[in-house]
Amino acid sequence: MQGEPTVTSNRDRDRRQAARARLEREMALRADAAHKRRRTQTFIAGGAAAVVLVGAIVWIAIAVGGDDDGNDPTVAPNASGSVSASPTSCDYKPLVDPSSSASQEPLPATVKEVGKPEANVPRSGKQVMTMVTNLGEIQVEMDLSKTPCTAGSFAYLAMKKFFDNTKCHRLVADIGALQCGDPGGDGTGGPTYRFGDENLPTNRRPAYPEGVVAMANAGPDTNGSQFFFVFKDSPLQAQYSLFGKITKGLDIIKKVAEGGDDGAYAQQAGGGHPKTEIKFQSVTVSAVSA
Repeated sequence: MQGEPTVTSNRDRDRRQAARARLEREMALRADAAHKRRRTQTFIAGGAAAVVLVGAIVWIAIAVGGDDDGNDPTVAPNASGSVSASPTSCDYKPLVDPSSSASQEPLPATVKEVGKPEANVPRSGKQVMTMVTNLGEIQVEMDLSKTPCTAGSFAYLAMKKFFDNTKCHRLVADIGALQCGDPGGDGTGGPTYRFGDENLPTNRRPAYPEGVVAMANAGPDTNGSQFFFVFKDSPLQAQYSLFGKITKGLDIIKKVAEGGDDGAYAQQAGGGHPKTEIKFQSVTVSAVSA
């Protein structure tokens, strides 16, 4: 009988150790799962707005999730399922508030002064953006009923030859994105204006399927000139204006993707410079058609 307390004590100790071991295993599994989730979370930033507003490249974290509802991914519905109403004119705001002290400081060299588009732009019909690259021609169709201000910005920047001789600077294989539109070529550049989001595909899964084109940004309503081609169904959440679809040249973009990247942005946000260089020799936007 003298030995019973010791036996009971040993059993209790064994149970506590087993429970602790189970907890440690669960914690390790959770940590591993969280690490994997972070690895699949990726980032698209729009450059100039981030540089001016916070003094450095801002990388916006994108969560992955949602269910597929099988609807058209190029339409952004409101809560009732209808297309959200658009304002009657576009608000192309200065990158820096003219009344702020920051306006006295010089803009980064990667920010290119070209003025800004007219506020009143066509709000129906379609336009085709044609990009002549060193690898061939890419065409993107833009629906002005969904993204009039984004299309208006591209038409304006193309007219100013803003994109000519610029490179696509970032490839992120995990999200199927090839990012372009930065005159500085390092992810920090853009025009001296920004504008609001349009056509966020909030109820679509995937929100960004293969073959669409969307704006990069540094947070809500900070669109400039940077954008990304989607070369495979992407896990990105609907935080980027979906403004077009590739009608010609998807094979070119996939060729660049197949070449891989140099990992230059791996520690910050994922991806790197494309190993297969793609450079815009000229960018033009057609007249509005029905």
